[in-house]
Amino acid sequence: MEEVLKAIQEKECEKVATLLYYKADELTEDELKIVLEKTEKLALECKDYELYKLVVYYSLEFLEVDKIKDFEEFVEKDGSFEAKYHLADLYYLLGELEKSIDIYRELLEEETEKGNLGNIAKIYYNMGLIHEELLEYEKALELMSKAEKAFEELGKKEEVIHIRIHKAYITFEIGEIPKAKAELAEILSKARGNNQLVAQVHLVFEEIFEEKDNYDAALHECLYAMLYGRDTEYFDIAFDSLIDVLWQILMEDKFDVIYNNLDMFARAFPDMKEFFEGVKVVALYKDGKIGREEVSGYITRIKDRRLLDLLEFLSEAEP
Repeated sequence: MEEVLKAIQEKECEKVATLLYYKADELTEDELKIVLEKTEKLALECKDYELYKLVVYYSLEFLEVDKIKDFEEFVEKDGSFEAKYHLADLYYLLGELEKSIDIYRELLEEETEKGNLGNIAKIYYNMGLIHEELLEYEKALELMSKAEKAFEELGKKEEVIHIRIHKAYITFEIGEIPKAKAELAEILSKARGNNQLVAQVHLVFEEIFEEKDNYDAALHECLYAMLYGRDTEYFDIAFDSLIDVLWQILMEDKFDVIYNNLDMFARAFPDMKEFFEGVKVVALYKDGKIGREEVSGYITRIKDRRLLDLLEFLSEAEP
């Protein structure tokens, strides 16, 4: 909480938004209420539409406080592209996809008339996400290809690669796994030097291997994503993916996959060593290799409350 309060005090809007994206669920209800109240004041002061959108979304998601009408009125009064764009994204986050896509269509017409290629690219990409959510994969790929082309014209190399990664993921969702893997390999060769993009590629590989129940490979991909994502928001995304994979492995009673792989994580991330050792001994205990007293000894070493809660969560996995 201290980190986000400091960012609010120093009016680092982008940092506050990032922290809310990846840390909001770690705060208690009272802490989140304080943070969101302060963030709302900052967002309105700085006219930061993304930040205001997040306040509205998390207020409803975690506190059951509905501020949607306030945001809608703010957007109507403001009337700018950015305000409307983030209202469309808010509807997307809330699952109101028709409302979202209606705004994007309106914005696409307006921005096409103005010739704002950067805004057009952003709209195409987000419309692609909506069609992906609707399982309309071919339409999603078509829209994302339009976004990719626009970003190429603008010389936005990083955005182009990001879209290609997502297109590869959709290709995987369609079931064309060899094609998706080939595309990811090509992207990986071009993304060298950009750790965030490399982390994204490994996260898609993780999804592919998990889908095929190749959990050894999925764990390796989680490791690579965490290593490349270190010191970025992708570390938390990769760590969450790891927890999902571990849960699935435990649900399938494949305990040896865990205790034969967790030492990698303990060595790679010494500041989380106790947690990974704890997960390992839980798997050993469930496989009948050690007694309960040995598990208790490891659990008491974990000081981080969130990691301890995650370990308890994993230990409850049953087929």
